[in-house]
Amino acid sequence: MQDIYLDYASTTPIDPLVMTRMADAMTLDGTFANPASTHAFGWRAREAVEKARRQVAKAVGCDAREIVWTSGATEADNLAILGVARHALAAGRGAHLISSTIEHKAVLDTLKQAEREGATVTLLAPSQQGTVSADQVAGALTPDTVLVSLMHLNNEVGSLNDIAAIKAVLPAPVLLHVDAAQSKGKAPIDLAAWGADLVSLSGHKAYGPKGIGALFVKRGLERSLDPMIHGGGHERGLRSGTLATHQIVGMGEAYALVDKLGDNERDRLRALKSQLTDGLLRLGVKVNGDSACDTIVNARFDSIDAETLMSALPNVAISSGSACNSADLSPSHVLLGMGLTRIQALSSLRFSIGRFTTAQQLDQVLDQLRMILDSQITGARA
Repeated sequence: MQDIYLDYASTTPIDPLVMTRMADAMTLDGTFANPASTHAFGWRAREAVEKARRQVAKAVGCDAREIVWTSGATEADNLAILGVARHALAAGRGAHLISSTIEHKAVLDTLKQAEREGATVTLLAPSQQGTVSADQVAGALTPDTVLVSLMHLNNEVGSLNDIAAIKAVLPAPVLLHVDAAQSKGKAPIDLAAWGADLVSLSGHKAYGPKGIGALFVKRGLERSLDPMIHGGGHERGLRSGTLATHQIVGMGEAYALVDKLGDNERDRLRALKSQLTDGLLRLGVKVNGDSACDTIVNARFDSIDAETLMSALPNVAISSGSACNSADLSPSHVLLGMGLTRIQALSSLRFSIGRFTTAQQLDQVLDQLRMILDSQITGARA
């Protein structure tokens, strides 16, 4: 039986069109040069970088000058959180940060580092649906609060926070950082409507390459962040280093392609998600949280633990949590944070579909699951 990939929340394959554009940015007759060079080769590379910057900006609803290239969403999270905290601490002010217990480790571990450097952190507990409310955020504010950092789309259960409502309760000095690494291609991003000050973006979650991401930095806030990487003053002084033209071109093309595919792709994904969800429910499986996006279903198999089930499906790529914690067999911190018991969390699997998923593949996976669960029931009776 063919291998079936249902782990698009972990990473996506590069779209063939994106790969073609990237290849052109790596060869002598293309745009391979250092974008900072002051000759014709460098100018062509620079224009390729700026075109990609415009593509990403258009795809998320901001000014191109507000996009700062990074090595990925993890670096963007670090720059946003530590950049704001260190700036406040260096000025002799308090640095209170608000987040939640179900953020990605790229945020949670960065918050721990901020605490080691003198910041204070409040982690909010989410609802059983996997969301944090504006009222919760408002209740956690203190005179020393400088930053609220919350994800838009949860990478494990697919729940969506109301970013605009959260921004609306923040007093003017408090900045809002949004981890939107998972969002592009799964749920709409509209930075103008959100009102967020800092937003982390990823290339490889949206059919672009790994090793590239961006941080949206609202114009005028450059001086509110301390850079983490020094040397050359690239990217408005916030992120020095030679720009990876081919990866940047790839992210730009990937984001533009998501928008080009538009409603047709979204409708197809919604139909596939409904097919998967309905099929799982018919098997007696429970769905964790409130998946409001088009691609993620977190399912709980109370009769069998997730690792055993994954072993019984060697040809299906699924996960028992975030890929960033794949070596850790402890239960998902997201599911525990939502109120599931340890046993329930260890019996849960994340299915995430994407651009190259087919209805036939989902039927095959559901058939395999049915046979596995039936054999479990038969074995228990015997």
